[in-house]
Amino acid sequence: MEDLNSRYGLNPAHSEVVQACELIEPCRALDMGCSTGRNALYLSQRGFEVTAVDVNPDAIDRLQSIVDQEGIRTLRPRVYDIQQARIDAEYGFIACTVTLMFIDASRVAAVLSDMQQHTVPGGYNLIVCAMDTDAYPCPMNFPFTLRPGELSQAYAGWELVKYNEDPGTMHHGARLQFATLLARKPE
Repeated sequence: MEDLNSRYGLNPAHSEVVQACELIEPCRALDMGCSTGRNALYLSQRGFEVTAVDVNPDAIDRLQSIVDQEGIRTLRPRVYDIQQARIDAEYGFIACTVTLMFIDASRVAAVLSDMQQHTVPGGYNLIVCAMDTDAYPCPMNFPFTLRPGELSQAYAGWELVKYNEDPGTMHHGARLQFATLLARKPE
């Protein structure tokens, strides 16, 4: 299977999305804050039925162009502001990688709740988000960063398949701490 991301000059799929695909069977998936579609393309090539949303119409247009050129029938790009917290379908897998830190802090709880409500029983949420901690003060001026333990608390009652708050590096080289969660909704 050819890697569409490299063909179109996109970054590879996020490593946590790749790892999640080792566990999660193809299903209806939502890529929240998809940008130009690196994760959405990866998921669609692995058999997922993907809705990819982003607030940036230019990014969605670029992804739609790839979908059209490749004749991809399992990927639907849509302009959508995740801050609205009005997901309109049910999904087996919702991925939100390095997206939450770009939204208004006052909307994060509503967005997380909306994700949880629109995940089917037994479905998964994947979140990767920047943190601001004493050990790793966030060097970026994000509108939102997580506090230690905040993300795991938001998923109380879900099975935490994976959870850590490890240091990492953003694709442009900034070093900071990230909360990474892969959680399974109770059946």
